[in-house]
Amino acid sequence: MDVDEHGNKRVFQRLGASNDSGKQQKVCYHWRAGRCNKFPCPYLHRELPAPPPQQHQPFISNGSSSKRPNQGVHDDRSFSGARRSPNFNPTWGRVHGGGAGNRAQGSGAGNRVFRKIEKLCNYWLQGNCSYGDKCKFLHSWSVGDCFSSLTQLEGHQKVVSGIALPSGSDKLYTGSKDETVRIWDCQSGQCTGVVNLGGEVGCMISEGPWLFVGIPNVVKAWHTQNNTELSLSGPTGQVYALVVGNDLLFAGVQDGAILAWKFNAVSNCFEPAASLKGHTQSVITLVVGANRLYSGSMDRSIRVWNLENLQCLQTLTEHTSVVMSLLCWDQFLLSCSLDQTVKVWVATESGNLEVTYTHNEEQGVLYLCGMHDSEAKPVLLCSCNDNTVRVYDLPSFSERGKIFAREGIRAIQIGPGGLFFTGDGSGQVRVWNWLTEAAAPA
Repeated sequence: MDVDEHGNKRVFQRLGASNDSGKQQKVCYHWRAGRCNKFPCPYLHRELPAPPPQQHQPFISNGSSSKRPNQGVHDDRSFSGARRSPNFNPTWGRVHGGGAGNRAQGSGAGNRVFRKIEKLCNYWLQGNCSYGDKCKFLHSWSVGDCFSSLTQLEGHQKVVSGIALPSGSDKLYTGSKDETVRIWDCQSGQCTGVVNLGGEVGCMISEGPWLFVGIPNVVKAWHTQNNTELSLSGPTGQVYALVVGNDLLFAGVQDGAILAWKFNAVSNCFEPAASLKGHTQSVITLVVGANRLYSGSMDRSIRVWNLENLQCLQTLTEHTSVVMSLLCWDQFLLSCSLDQTVKVWVATESGNLEVTYTHNEEQGVLYLCGMHDSEAKPVLLCSCNDNTVRVYDLPSFSERGKIFAREGIRAIQIGPGGLFFTGDGSGQVRVWNWLTEAAAPA
């Protein structure tokens, strides 16, 4: 989280330039929809060869680190407060070059275009739709051409509330409100272990080799390399959020408190360090960036805390419902709420945050996750209350695609090599892969 400051202006590092070579080898978006009227068209009027089958491949290879994506030179430091140039001044909400991605899918003859309704077919979900390709509803877990579903991991019986990939491990960990943590082998995709915790998992994160799990009245800590197991007492009620910053572990708790622990290497334990008071209802989300701790609560507020002295610097009250998720992207803070908005905050000359852009959704927003696509372009995954995840380019908020689930997605985790993972309200975990040859609008 290295952040340099010059006066009141933070200095940030620019993202690497995207690679647009071979653009003419992309399939014409309008041709796919049956309405291309360009002649000659610079894009292909045929499908590219299908990628090699992946069903027998591990979703994380032996050579991949399980801490951060490693596709090319792309990383996601800019989504956790990494530095950029002070001249970085994006225009929020402006659509660049063409829109909302592949919204309508299908084929047509002449002027008649067959369009799918963006809703999962219930019969397809049950495995017995008799309409096949002619069904007007979707027979796919996603819309768009920039990512694909690799596999699904079945086992949890309730909401998946956390997904983690500890550093140096070849295992994926998932936590659920069914009171279990499941351990998955990244080579075979098989569940290799189930830990019964005796309480609903409210959240789960990894930091280095440590795995932290929040359950009612306690935080469980496991060192995945030497099998050390610790219980951190202090919380009153469910632990909904966990984050690490400035060598401290923070927990957002049901009673509105934010508790902090510091690891003591001599005694090999986490010692209580502080209790941050201010929220009047449950703390739902925590994020660290720019030497600040940000907390979102059911009391509809966001609090900004100094990581050095743990004092509250500012309280943000622009949301009108529960603040569900927070995300740092360079010098910006993004927040989402059940009030159906995503707000973008930026620091003024005085250092206080103010809203610079508000993106509106048709449903309450549950979760935000930022990552980079296969061309190092920043994207935002925005989980909504209608069982979908919208995928947006940043900063334009132009829609790239959409992910569907049986129930609302409450957990998203970035993986190595262009992978990411989603966990939904039904207990299903799905593995996704960014595609390197995505079709683009003509």
